[in-house]
Amino acid sequence: MMMMMKRRASSAVIASIAQSEEAAASLGTAATVGCTALALFLSAFPSPKPQLAFYSASSSKTRSSSGKALKLQSELRNDIININSLDDALSLYKQMARMSPLPSVIDFTQLMDRIVKMKNHYSSVISLFRDMCVKGIPVDEYTLTIVINCYCLVGRVDLGFTVLAGFFKRGIMPNVFTFNTLLKGLFQEHKVPQAQELFKKIIYEKLCEPNEFTFGIVIHGLCEEGNTRTAIDLLRALEKQGRSCKPNTVVYSTIIDSLCKDKMVDEALALFQEMIEKSIPPNVVTYNSLIQGLCNLSKWKEAKELFSEMKDYKIVLDVSTFNIVVDALCKEGHIEDAEQVVSVMIQRGQNPDPVTYNSLMDGYCLQRRIDEAKRVFDTMVAGSLTPTLRSYAILLNAYFKSRKVEAAMNLFHEIRHKGLTPDISVYNTVLQGLFSAGRYLSARKIFDEMQAAGMKPDFYTYCVVLDGLCKTGHVDEALQLFHAMEADGIDLCIRMYNIILDGLRKSSRLIVLEIFSISSPSKDWTLMSKHTP
Repeated sequence: MMMMMKRRASSAVIASIAQSEEAAASLGTAATVGCTALALFLSAFPSPKPQLAFYSASSSKTRSSSGKALKLQSELRNDIININSLDDALSLYKQMARMSPLPSVIDFTQLMDRIVKMKNHYSSVISLFRDMCVKGIPVDEYTLTIVINCYCLVGRVDLGFTVLAGFFKRGIMPNVFTFNTLLKGLFQEHKVPQAQELFKKIIYEKLCEPNEFTFGIVIHGLCEEGNTRTAIDLLRALEKQGRSCKPNTVVYSTIIDSLCKDKMVDEALALFQEMIEKSIPPNVVTYNSLIQGLCNLSKWKEAKELFSEMKDYKIVLDVSTFNIVVDALCKEGHIEDAEQVVSVMIQRGQNPDPVTYNSLMDGYCLQRRIDEAKRVFDTMVAGSLTPTLRSYAILLNAYFKSRKVEAAMNLFHEIRHKGLTPDISVYNTVLQGLFSAGRYLSARKIFDEMQAAGMKPDFYTYCVVLDGLCKTGHVDEALQLFHAMEADGIDLCIRMYNIILDGLRKSSRLIVLEIFSISSPSKDWTLMSKHTP
């Protein structure tokens, strides 16, 4: 495969980007294994019931009539559109693969695209593609781009580049959609240098003609990784080059949002003004970013001016716009003003969502007005909205801080009854609350249940449990957990050492303290000594 690539200049460019030997082999032996597995699965599949129009039509003898052939093709594509499950998709693929003549590459590609849109079946699409290769079913640039996208979605952009090499092996030239997919995949895996290198090659070696989505992907990827300055430099470079595809609303809005998140609101406003002067129309996303940035800096007057501008431009405020203001007011302690904003929101036909209610609940809890927070929670439920895990976490934290342990635990057990699964943040809140209330046994039980449910403790979980064990007089158990963590290869940090040292000191375990101190990392001892006598 690589020798074939060397015969083409553009192929050599791609080869320099590919990084993994595993990727280079994925369409060889690995592909065959994958195809065999899928073939066995398909051969074991029961004969499909005649639920879809195509099944009954394809079972008859091949008709030579072009009119009937067109009807058959129309029925097939209709069946593809109406597929709602992976099993149906694989059954239909099996039927298509047995047809003579085979359906067109467009039909197979549409089937793959349909599976992709079902979400979480990306590996199945890859296996389907491998089976197509073994059976000699034709593919085109769109088929291969779908496969590349699936590799990117499962976090294997390196294998995506191998499929790109397959383009040249088949004599197919990749298009802008292919390169856009690879760029997005690189940024999703935080491979910024590689993404920048690929983008430069696209531009300078003219691998394809970039479109507005290409620029949008690169700008967004740079901003997401905190490289806002680089994104601005790229924006300026694109403007100077005078390309037919110029930076648009999305590109400007992305940079403005990133500047606001970096608290560089003045620069964001300057870029916004530049946008207006160039007749690039801002949208609700642009304004939301600026309003968020201004509210975070308590610049209410400027935020209000932007609201007025939105009205002048006839831009409708959406739920996110209102939520930004409600959240900012709640954090500033202006909870009554936030309630008024919600009233205006409803009057304008925008229904509050869980984010709105969570902000109000958080605002009331910050003022220790737990009954009001619970009222908001109940209002949300009464309005047929499902509380989020964040909703429960806010109330749980407030209940524990107010020593309302029973109310907190009742709320915690309610989570699963509502069809939700507690995340690590919720478990951490409950563990800390129980240990703070001296409920050692309850906390220990929750910690065990959490791990039995497949929830892996994070750094904060271990710190909470170690600290809780020490403060409830179970220093020996804390030491056992600490050594078990060490044996399991968990990264032990200075905070964890300090928790154990403090627990040993307070329990007057001087001999153990001395031994533990000697065995502690010498590089951290200066810091740890500040917490010991």
